[in-house]
Amino acid sequence: MCTSLPLDAAGAGCPVPMQGGALPPEEELRATVLQLRETVLQQKETIGSQREAIRELTGKLSRCESAAGPDGKAATAAWRKEQGKGKDTMGDLPRDPAQVIDQLSRTMQALKDRLESLEHQLRANVSYAALPAELREMLQRRLGDLERQLLSKVAELEDEKSLLHNETSAHRQKTETALNALLERVSELEKGNLAFKSPDEFKVSLPLRTNYLYGKIKKTLPELYAFTVCLWLRSSASPGIGTPFSYAVPGQANEIVLIEWGNNPIELLINDKVAQLPLFVSDGKWHHICVTWTTRDGMWEAFQDGEKLGTGENLAPWHPIKPGGVLILGQEQDTVGGRFDATQAFVGEMSQFNIWDRVLKAEDIMNIANCSTNMPGNIIPWVDNNVDVFGGATKWPVETCEERLLDL
Repeated sequence: MCTSLPLDAAGAGCPVPMQGGALPPEEELRATVLQLRETVLQQKETIGSQREAIRELTGKLSRCESAAGPDGKAATAAWRKEQGKGKDTMGDLPRDPAQVIDQLSRTMQALKDRLESLEHQLRANVSYAALPAELREMLQRRLGDLERQLLSKVAELEDEKSLLHNETSAHRQKTETALNALLERVSELEKGNLAFKSPDEFKVSLPLRTNYLYGKIKKTLPELYAFTVCLWLRSSASPGIGTPFSYAVPGQANEIVLIEWGNNPIELLINDKVAQLPLFVSDGKWHHICVTWTTRDGMWEAFQDGEKLGTGENLAPWHPIKPGGVLILGQEQDTVGGRFDATQAFVGEMSQFNIWDRVLKAEDIMNIANCSTNMPGNIIPWVDNNVDVFGGATKWPVETCEERLLDL
């Protein structure tokens, strides 16, 4: 079938191939797509005008047939036959309008399919199979280079990850080793120096005024109707040396307390009753002090460096010391075993803390103070395995008794 086209559309409807491959394949495809688009538009215009002509002629024939009636149909057919011998008034159109429309529709659909195919190839940046061999090789090389770069980068990241893991493991191992060494050192200090020549030749050091440095006596007291407490201590804290020791029981935090707080003199508390003692030990030197007490009339005595400096009575008379409490070195207890106050903490060193369940004679106290006798307490003796230290308090070998005497 031939379809008439305008003369100026002939060049646009028939693309002319490029000579010598002057343009790249992408440009050739783009030019072809544009030319096909123009052809489709021109075909659409032609089809539209032909459809209008067909509809007009069909309408005229229908009116003629309806006006002639049944007899008119034969006349119309004869007229059509007679007209067919002469000039064809529809130009190049076939005599059957339905065939014309169907033929043009198929032609337009074929052109449309071809246009869509070319547009798809153009959007895909030209089909790989249609590309020239040189362009295909160039794309292969670039894809290969990109793949190698990607694999190289992945390998570098894996290496960095491995190195980081190794460095982290080494650092963690070093840190754990240092921590273990520190823990062993702390445990050694808390348990005491194993180089003590004898179990009682050690001292407890409390260098800071805090509420967490303290020592604790493992043993507790039985019920007592009298006692003697002796110890060596050295402190230059000001104001007041703090609390060398305190004993608390349920219901009574101040069952037995020795304290020098602020600018007050040293006090002995029994069942929260107070007696002031004429002791002076905050000169930074070693001093040996002892206090005695009996429930009978609440009588008490105070000794410093073997010499009795004071005595009194009516200190919690007829009150027995309750058993089962907690004995703390260096802190005053507001509850049993706790609630320490930093302002009442002892600062310094202490040793040879002993407790007896009786009032020692003045002669025995003098002998202990001048190093002529060693008399451990029969209730609380000063031995290494009976004293624990906490919060940074430490145990160290103590000076000999004679060296402590020279310090007086």
